[in-house]
Amino acid sequence: MQTIDTYSFKGKRAIIRVDFNVPLNKQTFEVTDDTRIRGALPTIKKVLGDGGSAILMSHLGRPDGKVQDKYSLKHVVTAIEKVLGKPVKFAGDCMGETAKKMAAELKPGEVMLLENLRFYEEEEGKPYSLAEDASEDLKKAAKAKVKESQKNFVKQLSGYADCYVNDAFGTAHRAHASTALIAAHFPDNSMFGYLIESELKAMDKVLKSAEKPFTAIMGGAKVSDKILIIENLLNRVQNLIIGGGMTYTFIKAQGGKIGKSLCEEDKLDLALDILKKAKEKGVKVYLPVDAINADAFDANANTGLSKIDQTPDGWMGLDIGEETIKIFSDVIEKSKTILWNGPMGVFEMDKFAKGTSAIAQSIARATANGAFSLIGGGDSVAAINKNKLADKVSYVSTGGGAMLEYMEGKELPGIKTIRG
Repeated sequence: MQTIDTYSFKGKRAIIRVDFNVPLNKQTFEVTDDTRIRGALPTIKKVLGDGGSAILMSHLGRPDGKVQDKYSLKHVVTAIEKVLGKPVKFAGDCMGETAKKMAAELKPGEVMLLENLRFYEEEEGKPYSLAEDASEDLKKAAKAKVKESQKNFVKQLSGYADCYVNDAFGTAHRAHASTALIAAHFPDNSMFGYLIESELKAMDKVLKSAEKPFTAIMGGAKVSDKILIIENLLNRVQNLIIGGGMTYTFIKAQGGKIGKSLCEEDKLDLALDILKKAKEKGVKVYLPVDAINADAFDANANTGLSKIDQTPDGWMGLDIGEETIKIFSDVIEKSKTILWNGPMGVFEMDKFAKGTSAIAQSIARATANGAFSLIGGGDSVAAINKNKLADKVSYVSTGGGAMLEYMEGKELPGIKTIRG
């Protein structure tokens, strides 16, 4: 397997799968957060620094296989040029003779960006154009047709370049043309970019060589969303902290009173099974002991404090309380390896964000004391960024779904195709 550090891009055209699925202003279409663009910069600079040229390809949004101006990557060009410090040529399509000609004429040191890959159904391999009520036979025929045309799609993309670099971790769990199929056209010249390399290094450190005590912090709404990662981690962690809406499935399963709090009624036995497995494996599980409750799911709701298993009727738990914060923080700050995925409460409402922010600050303190900390998942990352702690933790993952699946022990198509 090639590595980006040992590969020479001199005189080579590299087609790089980046993740420029960035947020845009709905009125002006300007990029409002260039984090993902900056994340791809080291890889692009390595290619150019070697004397190669870069052909960037990405998706933006979910255009469902149709050309839509609001999802055009033309809106991202200015932001790329600003970060890169040089002009970026834009192909108004990712297919066709124009893109092919532009790629062929690309000179060393130059950069071009292809139009949104998802303007073509072939990228995701889904026959989006069918109506939902189409017959099964029609759906099967359409899918077969897309799969066949997908081969031609990948063939043209690969024809633009001499080598392939995948640096889009956020889409590595998708078996798409640009992540899982194109590498086969470069059997000896495909590799990961620096972003994916750093993601894999951070996750492998947690999964394969974690220093003890290892604490996993799982938050979010549903046990069902995290069951696979929890089960995989039970073989590795010493401490499991559970917060967020999923707390109440565990509390009710143990006979607690949860009021109107979120609860997966069909997962009560599953929650008890997790607690049983944890005990058998010697894993200490920490559930909240108190909570900030609200009389409505509203930013301006009335609030009150109660024990976690004594939520008043008609009220719902939306954040962890002070006693829980102290217990969780003590465990975190005594840890040597920390994985955090999921908020402790309804983080998007300031009134119920204190618990999540407190966990973020505890992780930063633990990291300062020598712990390795890996943060993943939208709200966890948002909490780290909101508290200006991104440089105070060891690693902030760019891929929510991809990180979860990797941590669950699954093979990611975009990783497997290069690693073999």
